[in-house]
Amino acid sequence: MSTATYQGVILAAGHGSRMGPFGEQVPKPIAPICNKPLLLYQLEHLKSLGVEDVIIVIGHLGHRIQETLGDGSAYDVNIRYVEQEKRLGLAHAVGQIEPHVDRPFILLLGDIFFDVPNLALMPEVFENHPSAAVLAVKEEKDPEAVKKNFNVYLRGDNTVRRVIEKPRHIENLLKGCGLYLFDLPIFDAIRRTPRTALRDEYELTDSIQILIDLEYAVRVARVVEWDMNITYINDLIDCCVYQLDKLGKTSLIGANCTIPSGTELIHSVLGDNVTLTHPATLERCVALSGAAVPSGHHKNTVFTPDTAWNA
Repeated sequence: MSTATYQGVILAAGHGSRMGPFGEQVPKPIAPICNKPLLLYQLEHLKSLGVEDVIIVIGHLGHRIQETLGDGSAYDVNIRYVEQEKRLGLAHAVGQIEPHVDRPFILLLGDIFFDVPNLALMPEVFENHPSAAVLAVKEEKDPEAVKKNFNVYLRGDNTVRRVIEKPRHIENLLKGCGLYLFDLPIFDAIRRTPRTALRDEYELTDSIQILIDLEYAVRVARVVEWDMNITYINDLIDCCVYQLDKLGKTSLIGANCTIPSGTELIHSVLGDNVTLTHPATLERCVALSGAAVPSGHHKNTVFTPDTAWNA
């Protein structure tokens, strides 16, 4: 077993029901962001902290995730898979990994694309201040973004006083971002977590609040520059456009693509073996590997080998 300080855990069992038929074909955790599966970005985040041992919790189309990442050797990590057989919420999913965890662990939600340039601050906070958990947070400008996630309330000493899942009313704009560092007491809290009326699930925020109520210190780290929960087709496009801007590119083209003269690509990404039989204009479009793109002006569209989905 690895002797690294932390283990890594990625929750990748979700079902992309709000992405329509696309979500039935492609698990959100391996949706391609600039031709790279989302989970590979998350593995890179973990590796930047020296994490070598990674547990991925799978469910919907889990075999596709296993086929994509394998045992992790291609990425210099060791990956083990744990199946969440019933979709009973994030706390339930974390509870499934307890037999496989023997030290503090970094937890990421596998359907969120993170830009976290200062991720090392999380273990720094954890190691310099006794804590049972460190929550990655971000000061939002849009209150609706907080209401879609969870709100974090702090005490005067910057420890967390309260977390509220999907609040209807908020008093600040501090958002929890689906990235955590937990010590082992989280499993005690999960065992005490009731099933809630909000979504008839075991909510991880309830487990965090139980930690707080048991007088464990929970702290925050402002490490998230940008994040996007991939819920709808347009979210995938937004992630690709954001990453294109980070790469300093206006478009990205995979290998062995057929692109006629006169084609215009504007903030668009083509995977491998994409075929355009006639000139076309693609604006904020993503074509997955093997897709065929018809002529015309396309905007906010994801093309797969079978069909096209408009955002």
